Amino acid sequence: MKKGYFAFVLHAHLPYVLAHGRWPHGMDWLSEATAETYLPLINTIDELVTEGHKPKMTIDISPVLCEQLSDDSFKAEFLSYLEQKIKAAQNDCVEFHKYNQPNMLKNARFWEDFYTRTLKHFNQIGRDIMVQFRRLQDSGYLEIMTCGATHGYFPLLSRDETIQAQVKLAVKNYYKHFGRYPRGIWLPECAYRPRYLWTPPVPIDGKQETSPRKGVDEFLSENGLEFFIVDSALLKGGKSIGIYLDRFEALKRLWGQFEAQYHPRQEDKDKTPREVYLVNSSPEGKRPTAIFARDPETGLLVWSGEHGYPGDGNYIDFHKKRFPGGHRYWAVTSSKSDLADKVEYNRETAVARIGENAGHYAGKIHDILTAYYDTTKRAGILVAPYDAELFGHWWFEGPFFLKDVIKRICLDPEIELSFLSEHLDRVQPTEVISLPEGSWGEGGNHYIWLNQENEWTWKHIYAAEKKMCELARYYEANKGTIEPELVDILKQAAREVMLMAASDWQFLISTWSARDYAELRLSEHWAEFKRLAEMADKKIRSESLSAGDWEFYSDSKKRDALFTEIELEWFARVEYPV
Repeated sequence: MKKGYFAFVLHAHLPYVLAHGRWPHGMDWLSEATAETYLPLINTIDELVTEGHKPKMTIDISPVLCEQLSDDSFKAEFLSYLEQKIKAAQNDCVEFHKYNQPNMLKNARFWEDFYTRTLKHFNQIGRDIMVQFRRLQDSGYLEIMTCGATHGYFPLLSRDETIQAQVKLAVKNYYKHFGRYPRGIWLPECAYRPRYLWTPPVPIDGKQETSPRKGVDEFLSENGLEFFIVDSALLKGGKSIGIYLDRFEALKRLWGQFEAQYHPRQEDKDKTPREVYLVNSSPEGKRPTAIFARDPETGLLVWSGEHGYPGDGNYIDFHKKRFPGGHRYWAVTSSKSDLADKVEYNRETAVARIGENAGHYAGKIHDILTAYYDTTKRAGILVAPYDAELFGHWWFEGPFFLKDVIKRICLDPEIELSFLSEHLDRVQPTEVISLPEGSWGEGGNHYIWLNQENEWTWKHIYAAEKKMCELARYYEANKGTIEPELVDILKQAAREVMLMAASDWQFLISTWSARDYAELRLSEHWAEFKRLAEMADKKIRSESLSAGDWEFYSDSKKRDALFTEIELEWFARVEYPV
């Protein structure tokens, strides 16, 4: 009998960057994450299978990322990116040889080999990453969940129609890419809100009127989604340990402004992240949705840049890059080292650290689960969710760590790897609980996504949501006679609203990691939505559109060419109203 089950859960998401810049912000983000995280993840699972193991990992790939990875423009861009990285490494080799820098030369050759192998791998899989993820799921080695369509921050969106569209589009897009319907969903930022009388935090048309709002769990239940993940503090109270604070100095300063107002809920000793619960915030008796809770102890071992494994001084440093080319040649050295004090990276020393870190992590999993079994005589689950991009992109050696941990768990006679859906079927939970509002941000609240730095973004999002719903209601009332051209304009306007609603913009503003880019992107989508809405209003009034209007629409459709399956009805009415 197994004493416990372990689930690695990775959240793969990047905002829509196609045709929206390249470097330092834009397409290079997607290319970096593909080379350093997505392709290595596929390769890691294939290697484990080849070595005789049965890996099981749960991952969600956000619909907006699915659309980008399957886009032909990305595939062409990625090839060009890899060729540039190979050439840059070759140029570095020449310089390091010239100046007699043997270790730097060795690292440059490593980068040349890494990107050459990545290019070969990409070509071998027909340049289609999504097909590979689907193959791994169909083979039983990967469980793929969905996510909010554009990663909208559900608790702060002002319209139930918008949340409905985020969920319905997620389900429909998942079927398009994977040929089946998803069972689970990653709520963007693990942010949840139950049903209650809600007041917008930012005025809408100068007013802050209270209105009944559906619980996030209701949208999931209505669309066949069976489970989602929450932070352990949302489940049982106590101090919420945010996942981003150690990585961004701006967040530490921001948190300092909110910390005095933060009062943790009293911890509920009867609830535990080892068990699966059901949640239902509706009084109508809808099918409850299951929740898995993030394990806080093992989470810190990886998330913390200061105290976690990625902060080991031997691993490659993310921030210090050599230009031109952008390759990284320096080690973390210490969490307190500034860029000038970073020492040269030694590949062999870094790789040698993986075994100890992976062994410690797998040992922790074993100890936590066996202790729970010894106390309760129940085989619980330990859920370890992380941003996928942490492994490879932020922590370059991360994929080696994943592989080593999975091998160790496969060889542990008392602990078993498990998909989340598999464990849900195994335990068939019956206890229905209520959850408070919250996220996996520090303090469990919304301050990262709503503060004095980014409050202005919500004013525009709320205005766009309201107008989009008005236009969609017109469409639904006149569906039989409406011109196809107007339908196309309305669908493009809906895409712009969805892209505006991405939580990435508020996050990037709060962290200052790409503030200018985020502010520009949200402003651009707002401007595009406004003009498209004006064009729609002209068509509704039977006014003719100018040649410039049609050129604008054509360019907008080419630039933001995603989600062909979007439906206007989602914005017109809530399928199951409060």
